[in-house]
This record gives sequence, structure tokens and C-alpha cells, in this order.
Amino acid sequence: MDEDLKTLPYVNGGLFSETLPIPTFNVHTRNLLLASFEFDWSTISPAIFGSMFQAVMSRDPEQRHSLGGHYTSESNILKVLRGLFLDDLNAEFESIQHDLRALRAFNDKLSSLKLFDPACGCGNFLVIAYRELRRLENKVLERIVALQPQAISDISILCKVDVDQLTGIEIEENPAAIAEVATWITDHQMNQQLNETFGGSLTRLPLTKSARILRENALRRNWRELFQADDLAAGRVLVFGNPPFVAKANRSDSQNADHDLVCSQIRGAGVLDYVSCWFIKASEVLDGTRVKAAFVATNSITQGEQVAVLWNVLRRRGMRIFLAHRTFKWQNEAPNQAAVFCVIVGFAGRDLSNKRIFEYESPDSVPVERRVSRISPYLIEADENILVTSRTTPLCEGVPEIRFGSMPNDGGALLLTTSERDELLGEEPGARRFVRRFVGSKEFINGIERYCLWLKGVSPAELRRMPHVLRRVEQVAEHRRQSDRVQTQSLAATPTLFGEDRQPASRYILIPSASSENRRYIPIGFAEPELIASNLCLTIAGGDLFTFGILMSGMHMAWVRTVGGRLKGDYRYSNQIVYNNFPWPREIAGRARQRVIDAAQTVLDARSQYSDATLADLYDPLTMPPDLQNAHADLDRAVERCYRQTLFTTDSERLEYLFALYSEYVAPLGKL
Repeated sequence: MDEDLKTLPYVNGGLFSETLPIPTFNVHTRNLLLASFEFDWSTISPAIFGSMFQAVMSRDPEQRHSLGGHYTSESNILKVLRGLFLDDLNAEFESIQHDLRALRAFNDKLSSLKLFDPACGCGNFLVIAYRELRRLENKVLERIVALQPQAISDISILCKVDVDQLTGIEIEENPAAIAEVATWITDHQMNQQLNETFGGSLTRLPLTKSARILRENALRRNWRELFQADDLAAGRVLVFGNPPFVAKANRSDSQNADHDLVCSQIRGAGVLDYVSCWFIKASEVLDGTRVKAAFVATNSITQGEQVAVLWNVLRRRGMRIFLAHRTFKWQNEAPNQAAVFCVIVGFAGRDLSNKRIFEYESPDSVPVERRVSRISPYLIEADENILVTSRTTPLCEGVPEIRFGSMPNDGGALLLTTSERDELLGEEPGARRFVRRFVGSKEFINGIERYCLWLKGVSPAELRRMPHVLRRVEQVAEHRRQSDRVQTQSLAATPTLFGEDRQPASRYILIPSASSENRRYIPIGFAEPELIASNLCLTIAGGDLFTFGILMSGMHMAWVRTVGGRLKGDYRYSNQIVYNNFPWPREIAGRARQRVIDAAQTVLDARSQYSDATLADLYDPLTMPPDLQNAHADLDRAVERCYRQTLFTTDSERLEYLFALYSEYVAPLGKL
């Protein structure tokens, strides 16, 4: 062996167990290597390893999506760790700084903790958790030395927190290897900090301890078997991480099999996001123990129909939420970041007194902390037992029925662009009375012209006189005959009609089923029966100004944002979850009702002043006219006074009131 190499300390730990080829260097790569020597690598954040790995994965977005690889920034990791255990540990340390015996016991406590990330990836959560635990231990040691300076001859004896307290599960080989190395590097960094502070010489070489990084499928592993029963019972195990976000359409066959395995006994589990599996698995560990868990998750698990399905299971196992970060935009230091809207949920198998909600004015803003007495699965301060489930009829009496628009089921043959409409009418002017405007959410909001053939009531003779129309009807019949669905095949007998005709016969309220989350209000409007609403809209036949006013209010929008589902942050309006469950104000008559009607009309009047603007223009936060903003503010106040005389100041207040009212409304139904 080279004499220079002999001077290096023996490392062990399997870090250099494999023989790797030395890459060929040219002048450029040699200069890059030499330039890297000028950088002080000793204080580099361990989170950089995950970002580096994502930078490689970003070249293959399909692989990243299939794995659910969304590496979390250090700031977001700390949101999880502080809320789960670091804040409590720091508070405990502050309270015992002058008690030597308590400090020594606290030091033992730190070294007894088991940190577990069941979706550890490159180990970002584990290394930052370990770093913070070591930093806290250093503070403890400083106090012990200050209180008993003569009794400490070797500070390394008191340094008890070590990497073997870390456990992670990662299914992919490369991230798992990075995670193991990252924990050693972090340990080395913290040893250097200890030595600088106390003048010690702690090195921990050769490596005799390591983090336990299991290269396995976490969803097919029994997590309880990884820890001693007494550690679980005493709550010394802390579960955290950033489980993969994989939409159903992007899941692999093996991921679908994992999902089915974890959710096999759960009714309605088909709607659950893949990330829900980690919550369910964690609840098996938390049930009957003092263990706590906190995960970053896609916000979809706190909205729409998923909430009731997931929390019916978790609630039966005694899970209670003690930490909530409401929707925020995921960010990290890597390039090509995935567009993900996240929440953080901390939960335990018992009721904890210190409950906190962090609210964000916008997904990119700084959170504001609220201390609360309870947290519901919707991440608001409300009864945790309230779960909004699908309803086929409105919760409140007297509320008009809502329906989806009409679905052509035509293979596109009944639909026309503007140029196709003009060409058709140029050839067959007699078809004019059968051509109607056709709108979905996109067309309605953005003023896009689209048309359809609405052949309801057409006679055979009229159809024969329009060969171009007849050709399209033949295409519809063929499309339906070729379908795999028996029900669609039967529709081939009536090819002139939409597959599902739910068009109102009179003036109606039209609600887009999808709308940008950047808008403060979903642009709802009135439409005449000649405007055909597609199945991407919802309609309320005969809806009046009072109904319109309630739906356009801040009260209703607070409900939509919390109860409704989202797609990449955009609102998804649901008839059975949002509308049918919305708690309308109690029976309103007289002046209160009239104020809502008048304010609703003022909103429509303000819109009409801008005939050249689309609803997208009018409801863009940057271009919304001041008079329309004022009209909405008046409407919001009028609607709020239908609920109570004192106006609400925040959406949190509105939601607390609405959920309490919802609970009151559904209570009698539960006794039926």
C-alpha cells in the first residue's frame, strides 16, 4: 500500500467495500476537480444529496412521477420535525437548564429516541432529524459542563446520540445507498462541531454503527417488527417522512397491487391517493402505543371524498390530529420542481393537548400558527368526528336540485368548432336551428366559442335534407356500436341525441366544475336554455338570485376550498360532496333575503359593465375591476348576516361556524 494511503484512518462500515473504476480525466474535468477543493465541504447541508439525486431524476420525468419522487426542502422538512418532536424537546430543555440531574436524564432520553422514515429516499428527513438532535444534545452538554465543569474529563463519553437510532425504508437501491452515506457524513459534521465547542477529539472511526436503511417495499413490511415493544409503548419511536405522491393514472402495476393490499379491507378505497397507504400503515404502529407520526402529503387527502374514506379507518384506530399545515406549495432546491400542493399532518393514537394549525394566506406565503383545542381531518378547528360524505340530495330543505350538464358520448361527431359550424351552415343553412352554443368549464370561463348539433325533435325528413348532418349522425351511431359498454351500445339506436341529456328547459345557474385556485370566487353565472351545458359543468334549473348569491359568497367559497377536491390546486366542484352538503342559512325571509338578492344583482350589473371581458378576465385577481370587488364584498356581508349578525373576519371563523351548523343539521339524520 502507498505510504500516503497508510496515513488515512481505517473507515470500515462497508463504505469502500466495492471496487469502482476510476473515470478518465481530461484537462477540463481535472480543473473542475481541483476547483472543488476550494469549497468548504465541511458545513454542507445533508439535504443537498436528495436534491442532487432529483437533478438526475429530473432528466426522466416519467421515472420521477412513477416513483412519486418529490424531494423535500430543508425548510419543509423542519416544519414536520419541529411540529412532531423538536419543538417539544427544545421546550423541555429550556425548562431544565439549571437542573443537572434532569439534564443528564434528558441526555439519556435523546439517545433513546428511534427516528423512523418509512419512505426515506436519499435520507433527507433522517439526516436533518439527526443533525437537529445532535445540535440539541450539544446544548445539553454545554449546560452540564457549565454546571459541573470539573467532573467532565472526556466530553465524548457524554455524547450518546448516534446514527444507529435512525431507521429508514427505501425501495430503490441508489437512494438507499445515498441515505446511508449521508447519515455518516452528518455524524462526522456533528462530531466536528462537538470538538470545536469542547476541544474534544471525537471521530467514531472505524465505523461500527450505521443507520438501518432497509431496501424493501415499505407497504409490504410490518413496521412494528422493526422496534422493541417497550420503545413503541413508551413513544420513543417517531415516524415521519415524505411518502410518494403518485396519482392513480400514474401508478405502476406493482404500486396498484401495494395499494390494494394495504386498503383491502377499506370500503371505497379506490378514491384514495397512494400516499394514504403510509397513513394507514402508520396507524397500525400508533394504535395502542404512544408513538407519534407526521407526514408531508398531497393536499388531496384532506379534501373531497378521500377524507371520509381515509379517516373512517384512522378514527376507528383512535387516531387524532395534533399538527396541521394547511395547503402550501411544495418547494425544494432541485431543478424542474414538480407542481405539488402539500399539507403536513401530525397524528397520534391518543389525544394530545398541544394542538397547532399553520395557515397560509396563499400557497406560497409564510405560515401563521394558531393554537387550537381540536383539529378535524379537513385541517381546521372543528369537531374531528365530522366527515362529509356523498349525498345525492341537498342537506337543507328547499334548496334546488343540482345536476351535471349533458354528455354527448358521440366520439366528437356532434361537436363543432367555429370554422366547422360556418362550413356546415354554408353547405346546409337549414341546419342553423339545430346548432347551439356548447360550453364546458373552460369555454364558459374563457368565452371560447364551441358548438354542438342539438337534434332533439328533428324529423326524419329534416334529417334527410341535411346530408352533412346525417353523416355526423352515422358517425355517432358507429362510435356507440363500437363501444365496449353495453349501455353505450344501446345508445346507438338514438344517434341524434346526446348520450345523456340533462339540459334545463328554462333559465338556469351554471357552475364550472373546474376553476383556477387563483380566483377568489368560482365564476358562476346564469344561462338560457339555448346554451347547452356539457358534463364538465353543473346546472341548477330555475335557480334564482338568492341561490346565485349564496353560491357566489365568501361563505360558500370557504366551504368549497375546504371540502371540495382539487387538481393541482384548482377547485373541483362536486355536486354530491360540496353542493349537497353545504349548510345553508336557516330559513331566511324578509329583509335579510332581499339584501342577498339585491347584492347578487349588483354583482351581475358590475359584470355587465365589461361586455368585452371574459369571466376569466373579471375574476383574475390582477384584473378584477374595483366595482366588481366592491359588489362581492357587499354580497359577502349580506350572506354572512343570514348566518349571524356579527361578520366573520377569517375563513377559519367561517369554516368553524359552517362545520358546527353542518353537524347540527346532520345530527337528526343520523337518528333515522
